[in-house]
Amino acid sequence: MKAVSKKLLAVTTAAVVLSTTVLAGSQAATKPAPFNAGMVKIALVQNSGAGDYFQQWTNGAKKQATAIGFDMQIYDAQADNAKQATDMETAIGSGVKGIIVDHGNADTMCPGINKAIDAGIPVVVYDVDITKCAPKAIFTSQSDEALATAVLKKAVKDLGKNKTVGYVNVLGIAPLDRRHVVWEKTKKNQKWTQKFFVGKFTNSVATDNAQLADAALKANPKVAGIFAPYDELAKGVLSAVYQNKLQKTVKIYGIDISNADIELMTKKGSPWVATAGTDPNAIGAGVARVMALKLAGEQKGTTVSFPGVLITAKFLKKNKIKNMDDLRAKLPGLSMSKAAAAAWIPVVKF
Repeated sequence: MKAVSKKLLAVTTAAVVLSTTVLAGSQAATKPAPFNAGMVKIALVQNSGAGDYFQQWTNGAKKQATAIGFDMQIYDAQADNAKQATDMETAIGSGVKGIIVDHGNADTMCPGINKAIDAGIPVVVYDVDITKCAPKAIFTSQSDEALATAVLKKAVKDLGKNKTVGYVNVLGIAPLDRRHVVWEKTKKNQKWTQKFFVGKFTNSVATDNAQLADAALKANPKVAGIFAPYDELAKGVLSAVYQNKLQKTVKIYGIDISNADIELMTKKGSPWVATAGTDPNAIGAGVARVMALKLAGEQKGTTVSFPGVLITAKFLKKNKIKNMDDLRAKLPGLSMSKAAAAAWIPVVKF
């Protein structure tokens, strides 16, 4: 998203409170224009969904924006594409120096993105596939192909060839589309038989997809594994697997990671065996840094990709990992402190 990023199951997720510090030495360098003349006004035009992935992403963006010297106005359409387009128009007319677009639909957002750029307002986009319709914007994303490849390699190892599988995804969302390509290739190479393909994106992704997965599993209970390449989808699948008492025979593979995901994966007997992800806080912070570099004239190229890692339930349990703070300690690469960095940018650490 976390394509789309996100989470699932009938679980109430509280806002994640994370302590933030600034890496030593990063404030010593002289700030370039326009940051040497006070606060710089920007907008974040967001299209969030349910779950704590978006909470963490926004937390990272806000913390990094403050450390840089941004005055950031946040608009959140909350899964309403039409509202996000209207929010974009409002942001363009608000006198901002730059706009960050977080998630959304390319067809809906490209006209506004191009309008902003034509008006001299740089735009940095996260996880909206604008490379063809708005090529002058900066496109940032997780490496969705790498994330899907990592977790599906684990699925291949666990399941083997010629198995029956299920699939829960929502096409038309850039990160989920990229993950879908890897799924199709893996499914073909392993000669897996896909018994069902369901999924929809709403403001209650986990709950709504739990119902879809429940119906699919009732009709096809003998699948060996299910790929749900967004953690809110995986949560919905998890709920459906428990409801149908299939946790001993069905393995779940997701993408994205959060406190709620860790709790669900480490529960005794959980069928959610693997995911691949980044730290949503670090991604949000990285996107804010890309905007800073663009405004300072230091951003090279129009694409930025943030790396991720494979995370298994076995690894989490072995290392007694209970939350994202524990995971960061065991996987320091999640911080991505060297991505989109410069001597004058104070990189926040979570």
